[in-house]
Amino acid sequence: MRIHLIATGGAVMHNLALALQNNHHTVSGSDDEIYNPAKDRLAAAGLLPASFGWDASRITTDLDAVILGMHARPNNPELLRAQELGLNIYSFPEFIFQNSINKRRIVVAGSHGKTSTTAMIMHILQKSNRKFDYLVGAQLDGFETMVQLSDAPVIVLEGDEYLSSPLDRRPKFLHYKPDITIITGIEHDHVNVFPDFKIYKKQFSLLAESHTADGKLFYFKEDEHLEKIMSDNDFPCDCQAYGALKSEVKNGRTIAFDSKGNAHELQIFGKHNLENLQAAFLVCQEYGLTEEECWTAAETFAGAAKRLELIEKNESSNIWKDFAHAPSKVRATTNAVATQYPDRELVAVFELHTFSSLNKDFLGNYAGTMNKADRALVSFSEHTLKMKKMPMLDKSEVAKAFNHPNIEVFTDPEKLSQTLRALNFTNTNLLLMSSGKFGGIDLQNFL
Repeated sequence: MRIHLIATGGAVMHNLALALQNNHHTVSGSDDEIYNPAKDRLAAAGLLPASFGWDASRITTDLDAVILGMHARPNNPELLRAQELGLNIYSFPEFIFQNSINKRRIVVAGSHGKTSTTAMIMHILQKSNRKFDYLVGAQLDGFETMVQLSDAPVIVLEGDEYLSSPLDRRPKFLHYKPDITIITGIEHDHVNVFPDFKIYKKQFSLLAESHTADGKLFYFKEDEHLEKIMSDNDFPCDCQAYGALKSEVKNGRTIAFDSKGNAHELQIFGKHNLENLQAAFLVCQEYGLTEEECWTAAETFAGAAKRLELIEKNESSNIWKDFAHAPSKVRATTNAVATQYPDRELVAVFELHTFSSLNKDFLGNYAGTMNKADRALVSFSEHTLKMKKMPMLDKSEVAKAFNHPNIEVFTDPEKLSQTLRALNFTNTNLLLMSSGKFGGIDLQNFL
């Protein structure tokens, strides 16, 4: 097939371009800006556009499909030309479904923990020598791309609730029609497109309604919103609640226990990760793996990139970076590190970067989320607020919203960097949480 991707520079879109080329399709793409790592990866594959920007002449009648990324706008010249020519136009989740219609589809959904749980499932399947396709929201060790499409009988999909494309305002996961599903939990997010929490929650009900009738849906039992959705509805699939694996912490190591009481030392830690791993086990066993296969693989799982990723350590200090941005994830990640190392000081740093986190009306949701840290540092960029055309925040109102006794708020990345590098790391851990880049400061060589 000849396939053109509009807005090819996105994380998933450029990986989809690479996957399609690997399947011997003729692939082209366009974007108004492309940054690394996408730029270098597309260039190495010969898929980097010759010039940035939109050009309607790229859209011709010999194209079999046009895949539209979320970064494009409805008046995009290439999109308008594709519509004029009557070409097949897909959002990427719609295209993924069309290429997996005859596969067994495993979907991981929820407001938090999607990437980690998807990565766990992929790791277990790979270590157990199972053949599968996938779409995941981060680059994972052991996997060349974030997307793979082949003749495998199953596909593992990270099910994002954000909009599918500028033309398709449905959540991505509503395209997938899953056979096996995980919903990790629900917390109001993406307030720019779901300002009403009731509407946001409704999307997860619609996901359950879209399920195949003979499928299985696993949901986190301690989430009050999920419990109500499950009790108030009669979904077509079998719905089963799950909790965290049984575990204990010894000398900074997590020991988890299987159904027979056997102990297994894990590389990951934190209650939220033990919840995610239990969900991954349930899915893999539903797919046909044994409990022993799951545990053997899990012992070697070190985590997904930027999900409690250990970037430096010495005898008395560890430094992690984490993608946490939603309030529940900030709380869970902070609590996990504090619990794992109760005898060390914890300095937690969080960057307000997403639309939701920078919204004045949303800030109150972060109250107490960093309270397990001995010292809390919060940063935000005034430039980002201007670019997003959002009202300016005041440092004092940010500090008040987090309600931490030892909080400092920064708007200057250099001052934040100076503060971090002045820390005494003796018996001290540092946790860096952001879906952004902390204004581009160097996050290496603290120790």
